[in-house]
Amino acid sequence: MRNASWLPWSAGLASLLLAACAHMHPPVLPWDSAQQMVLVTTPGWNADHGVLRRFQRNARGWALVGTPQPVMIGRSGSAWGLGLNPTQTDGPIKREGDGRSPAGVFGIGEAFGYAPATNTALQYQATQASDYCVDVSGSPLYNHIVDSRNVGEAAVAGATEPMRRDLHADGDQRYRLGFVIEHNTQGQPMGGSCIFAHLWKSSADATTGCTAMDPRTMEAALAWLNPAMSPIFVLLPKQEYLRLQTHWQLPADAVND
Repeated sequence: MRNASWLPWSAGLASLLLAACAHMHPPVLPWDSAQQMVLVTTPGWNADHGVLRRFQRNARGWALVGTPQPVMIGRSGSAWGLGLNPTQTDGPIKREGDGRSPAGVFGIGEAFGYAPATNTALQYQATQASDYCVDVSGSPLYNHIVDSRNVGEAAVAGATEPMRRDLHADGDQRYRLGFVIEHNTQGQPMGGSCIFAHLWKSSADATTGCTAMDPRTMEAALAWLNPAMSPIFVLLPKQEYLRLQTHWQLPADAVND
């Protein structure tokens, strides 16, 4: 008869083997295929500014592209958004109209701007006076950019995000060039909408929830971004970055400002 004392020893060995396998094979992440990353780190949840870095993945890991650049984010700071990463609960949660930029990992959508074309491999939309991003929670078009000529004026009633701000807001140039940050693509009511990377009004002006930057920073990012490389946008306060860097396989030493 086999001695029953082998059971605890066997269970312990199995646990060690499972732990070793988990270490050898990191968990699969929704952004494992990403080869480009636009990373924004901020001093804390309530900070309205941060630093943007671009990274490209090679055989040795994430490599910095270009130099770090300043950005402005939401006037109230940042809060966990609805993106590619698992739900987080250890900080503020993004809500419509809260003035916070979504934190987390997000896909990068189409580029947009006032000009007929721009230097980017991303899909580009030359916006018109009739284009709006619908920020009305409860609308079936919530968090979608639509052309009012196609959906009807009633469908964009109450929307406060015309994409041609130069025509609707006294020549405003902030949406002259930008790209979509794919937050809340499922359109969860009150989850937050119309989150973009766009040009800043000035280096001291925060946004209502987007990430704003100097035109030269934007132009460099758009010329570099390639949809074939599954680019992602990451925004995290420094303390969250340090907590999640290894588990989320983010670039090392990216917050040593």
